[in-house]
Amino acid sequence: MGNMIDKNLVLVVDMRGCPNRCKHCWLGDLPNKVLEDGVDEMIVDKFKPYFKNVTFYSWLREPDFFDNYKERFEKDKRLSTIPPERFELASFYKIVRDKDYVDFLKDVGTKKVQLTFFGLKGFTDKYVGRKGAYEELIDASKILKSKGIEPRWQIFINEENKEDVVKLLDVAKTADIKELFVHEGSCDGNNLKLYDIRINKGNIPKEVIPYYLNYDKILSESECIELLKNDESYYIPHFENDIVLNITSDLNVYYNYTNPSPKWLIGNILREDTSTLVEKIVNNDVEAVKIAKNTTLKEMVAKYGDENSDKVFDLEDYKMYLLNRCLEHDRYNFF
Repeated sequence: MGNMIDKNLVLVVDMRGCPNRCKHCWLGDLPNKVLEDGVDEMIVDKFKPYFKNVTFYSWLREPDFFDNYKERFEKDKRLSTIPPERFELASFYKIVRDKDYVDFLKDVGTKKVQLTFFGLKGFTDKYVGRKGAYEELIDASKILKSKGIEPRWQIFINEENKEDVVKLLDVAKTADIKELFVHEGSCDGNNLKLYDIRINKGNIPKEVIPYYLNYDKILSESECIELLKNDESYYIPHFENDIVLNITSDLNVYYNYTNPSPKWLIGNILREDTSTLVEKIVNNDVEAVKIAKNTTLKEMVAKYGDENSDKVFDLEDYKMYLLNRCLEHDRYNFF
């Protein structure tokens, strides 16, 4: 390929799996395979000759879901030319099980940790996919606050849990939660399966509206369709700056545009020649993008949109929803 590519390649690898099976997870239900020692070096060594900078993350879902999470983070940094960021994510599974974990979070500069709820105990346990998840999230909030780290609650809302979300706001006040936000989430991965119970714009409880993320910008599906029904342009996901890749435990490589699915597959690290893989990565060369380049938003709206729907969407999320619906129908075959 000639000169090294002047972009940061971010490798996000599912090395340890996740304790949860969240019904909202945009990544879907990935297998919980534990990758063996040395796979991380192998992955980085394959890509470093092609990119000026590489950042390595050893987790794709639950952060720090390792027994040796301290050493793991140090190794991630050693494997990277630009070190991985901590963001505001942490493992609530670890927070309530490992007395040293929150001290580690403080040591690496964590000021806030985002925790995800779906209502009270019944709905949160159901949507996290694990009994006891709600109590763990409440306990994690207390532990974080006791250590000087602010918990920030992210609350997913749909038609099924909307009244529970109202009750959760009262719990948040009692728990002295200073930051929380409510939203509908994207509509890909497991969330696509929840389309039928996606919250209707007119059904968002009035008590929730002050906490709803970008409430003034959300649209109903029918409003999205009105904006897009004559749009002859193409929706083609692409990277502005860093190239971010999600690598599953079977070492399949995907962009992080949306959920891993067959038409978004770039290739496999073990089965594909690295130079070919890099060529595809840089050129956005996957079947999904080829289909996107041949299908206008107007066409997708006509085939997959519901002009009578009041379901809530961010406009960009709706475009991705339409594209993924389009990809389900296999009238294209480029390979």
